[in-house]
Amino acid sequence: MKASWRTILLWAVPALVIGFFLWQGSFAPNPAAVSKNTASTRMTYGRFLEYLDANRVKSVDLYDGGRTAIVEAVDPELDNRLQRLRVDLPGSAPELVTRLRNSGISFDSHPARNDGAVWGLLGNLVFPILLLGGLFFLFRRSNNVPGGPGQAMSFGKSRARFQMEAKTGVMFDDVAGIEEAKEELQEVVTFLKKPERFTAVGARIPKGVLLIGPPGTGKTLLAKAIAGEAGVPFFSISGSEFVEMFVGVGASRVRDLFKKAKENAPCIIFIDEIDAVGRQRGAGIGGGNDEREQTLNQLLTEMDGFEGNTGIIIIAATNRADVLDSALLRPGRFDRQVMVDVPDIKGRLEVLNVHARDKKISDEVSLEVIARRTPGFSGADLANLLNEAAILTARRRKEAMTMLEIDDAVDRVVAGMEGTPLVDSKSKRLIAYHEIGHAVIGTLVKDHDPVQKVTLVPRGQAQGLTWFTPSEDGLISRSQIMARIQGALGGRAAEEVIFGDAEVTTGAGNDLQQVTGMARQMVTRYGMSDLGPLSLESQQGEVFLGGGWTNRSEYSEVIAARIDGQVREIVAHCYEQACRIMRENREVIDRLVDLLIEKETIDGDEFRQIMAEYTVVPEKERYVPQL
Repeated sequence: MKASWRTILLWAVPALVIGFFLWQGSFAPNPAAVSKNTASTRMTYGRFLEYLDANRVKSVDLYDGGRTAIVEAVDPELDNRLQRLRVDLPGSAPELVTRLRNSGISFDSHPARNDGAVWGLLGNLVFPILLLGGLFFLFRRSNNVPGGPGQAMSFGKSRARFQMEAKTGVMFDDVAGIEEAKEELQEVVTFLKKPERFTAVGARIPKGVLLIGPPGTGKTLLAKAIAGEAGVPFFSISGSEFVEMFVGVGASRVRDLFKKAKENAPCIIFIDEIDAVGRQRGAGIGGGNDEREQTLNQLLTEMDGFEGNTGIIIIAATNRADVLDSALLRPGRFDRQVMVDVPDIKGRLEVLNVHARDKKISDEVSLEVIARRTPGFSGADLANLLNEAAILTARRRKEAMTMLEIDDAVDRVVAGMEGTPLVDSKSKRLIAYHEIGHAVIGTLVKDHDPVQKVTLVPRGQAQGLTWFTPSEDGLISRSQIMARIQGALGGRAAEEVIFGDAEVTTGAGNDLQQVTGMARQMVTRYGMSDLGPLSLESQQGEVFLGGGWTNRSEYSEVIAARIDGQVREIVAHCYEQACRIMRENREVIDRLVDLLIEKETIDGDEFRQIMAEYTVVPEKERYVPQL
């Protein structure tokens, strides 16, 4: 793996410094030493004087300030050959030069070169230069890190991503299932492209559009489509990027953002997850977050303050509109609030068609069937569903997705990963009776949703599952709620009727929570009890700690006791009905349990066909949408 240039620099700088000083101290050349090393034979000073008296010395070179001499002399022991000898001279021998001059011997003095001072100066300069260079590169690197030391002076600058013409690759044709929201936002695009069409009749361009909806419904995707369609400068930022540790930074960033936007007007500013900065002010006990509230105040002023922001359209997205400050939601700031809700069956079909473009799908797969089976799925859920089906197809080494992979993907998305099937035992048989109890109630009670399938294959925390096909009607009748309560109690009723009261298990814990919740809502919210048409509890509790101080129970203890009595009465009545159905259909229940243990999964049509052989199955008004 190749190291980056910064890593190389990090290791190279210390290595160069250490190597330089080692070289300076141990391997730096000395001309005097080089010259002296050429004379390998030493001669004593006394013998040198004897050679001098005998006229055997031909030349003398003095080094190191007269402390060393290189002598060329004739050696009689070597047939009078000329030889270079090194002589260490005493420090106090001033008469030597006089004797050499009187004897007519050629001599020369070589002064010492001051190279050590030069190399020392260079050594003292090289290390600081290398250190400053390394700090310079590190400083440049920190400039690219958000919030790094290099950006200490740019805390107040906006971090919004700016594109002169946003090339998001997403157009309105790529957004499906939310036609009403698309129509609202297409008008915004028209405002930007042809404002004269609206100003000619006195219409005012909206200042802000707030996209509200559950997660995954396509709010950010809509903003990308607006950026792709409008062809105007586009700023995008998240609400959390305004708030920092230091007070005043968020407000400064808001000012800088709108300053840049005014310079590029007309333009669009998209703020994702605006609830991070736009929450209600003063909602906490003892004051709120000063930094966030200052940021919100600055945002309110920039959107509709004294100066105004003509030509700037703010688009914001949130899934918690209930926590936003009321000043942010008023006309003049966010003039339009567009609901981006989960799609209906027609919208889900359109979303599936969009996401199925790049998928290999078998001809037998019906996207309409998938759309009907996935009520409540958002656009992100449907995209994840097809992606999971594609992963299963690749894992099973198939060339195209079939209904089997899509069904398994739906089960995995809704209930979790598939577990290991239980071996045939008492526990498996008890679970089978529990699930068959749910399915029998769902089939024999007229107002209950039809059974889709029953399975003993564990998924997630559930050891077995019974799937129903819920209707998509917006309103639910009292008989439908009672039927759902009976269906949820079918598992516990089957356990008690078949195995006895002593053998009931904890498997109905989640069912009982749902039953209690539905029965209590019937009494306190929907007015479906003997207490009359009264709403005794609010739809949603306070989300702030401070908001609960003035919120108290609006009914007396007598009414509270009557509410508890009505809830128990509804649940007891439904449970009695469920036990009665279990006792009356014991024969078909036993057959269905044996079949379920053998096959582990029974389809809804097969289940109803077997039930019809033993009893009269009521005709259910199944929801068949018009596509």
